[in-house]
Amino acid sequence: MTQTTSPSTAALSSKWQPYPAYKDSGVAWLGEIPAHWEVKRLKYIAPISTIKLTDKPDDLPYIGLENIESKTGKLLLDTPVENVESTVGVFDKGNVLFGKLRPYLAKVLHAQFRGVCTTELLVLQPDSIVEGKYLFYRLLSEDFIGLVNSLTYGTKMPRASGEQIGNIAVQLPSISEQRAIAAFLDHETARINALIAKKEQLIALLQEKRAALISHAVTKGLDPAAPMKDSGVEWLGEIPAHWEVKRLKISLSSIEQGWSPSCENRPADVDEWGVLKVGCVNGVEFNEDENKALPVETEPIPELEIKAGDILVSRANTRELLGSTSVITYVRPHLLLCDKLYRLKILPEAIDSSYLVLTMGSSVVRFQLERDATGASNSMQNISQGTIRNLVVPLPDITEQQAIVIYLNHETAKIDALIARVREGIAKVQEYSAALIAAVVTGKIDVREVV
Repeated sequence: MTQTTSPSTAALSSKWQPYPAYKDSGVAWLGEIPAHWEVKRLKYIAPISTIKLTDKPDDLPYIGLENIESKTGKLLLDTPVENVESTVGVFDKGNVLFGKLRPYLAKVLHAQFRGVCTTELLVLQPDSIVEGKYLFYRLLSEDFIGLVNSLTYGTKMPRASGEQIGNIAVQLPSISEQRAIAAFLDHETARINALIAKKEQLIALLQEKRAALISHAVTKGLDPAAPMKDSGVEWLGEIPAHWEVKRLKISLSSIEQGWSPSCENRPADVDEWGVLKVGCVNGVEFNEDENKALPVETEPIPELEIKAGDILVSRANTRELLGSTSVITYVRPHLLLCDKLYRLKILPEAIDSSYLVLTMGSSVVRFQLERDATGASNSMQNISQGTIRNLVVPLPDITEQQAIVIYLNHETAKIDALIARVREGIAKVQEYSAALIAAVVTGKIDVREVV
């Protein structure tokens, strides 16, 4: 069989040199390693902490799996944790946390402070012969993540045991070389992250352009020569003379809130009932996989089952995502509306469903939602049914609404294509970063002189 080399690996091979000499590691999955490196089982260089607390201390920050970015180890403290466990692990500054639940997500963190964490994170305590930052990169490497993933048990909630992970053998350079490797990777990943940040800024600018295009179309129309009139609403300004300003409730036949029973912490199988999570509506996109399985002993409420044609609105979310609206074009059976979502039924002769989605994302509606939102934290805001019903929206007749939808679909598709291209570029850079980390921590390239 011919072995192929990825573009990222080929780029690494042309830029950096291998070590002068290699030896057989004696471990099948490690293969050859630099001749002067050692091999040690993880449990002998970074034993797993067994300290657990049954009550979370108020003075220590809590880290859930949601707070660690996949494949980068970036800490996301602003990300709300849905379920804080009653039993928590304790970690110290310098420890390395490794996610044993769904290890393919590559949730690894080099802790910079003392805190507590979910028991789904293993707390590894590096000893005097291993540098914590080197260990972080070693555990983040794709080959290690792939091996741990192969050891998991359980189909619905795959996880690996601490004992299995502790028994894994890893490469171990000298402590000085570990520091050199960590310093090199810190420098290179910082450069890569800066490049990704620039690309993400470009995406943000394109998204702003997209939002401005939509906002202009649903408040000023498509005809720049159309006569205008004062809307009578100070913050709305002028609208086309033949448009009307109405409360959204005039165009609705009903609005209902869902139900959030205690669920299992996993997505429902196709033959199971599930309850949607608030993350199922993100912007205008609907993701049916964002759900939790309803326990078999809990009776579903069939009236809350999601159907094609439903319009879902996020009623409790971060400030940016609050009010996210999506029209369901297709959905698998047995998914239920949760209490963090509203389901709207419209009067089709009054408002087009796609036009409503566009209007809900416009600056006019965003202003009203953010003005009327309640909640002590920016990470979780709420809007009432009354806020939705009383939204002030400028409305043309149904024919013009549909024409605006067609125009915006065409124009936003071009912007979306540009955004997709930039995201492809980000994915390639991330692939290169992963290949670089793997090559360095496994000894495929020698970076000692580079440092």
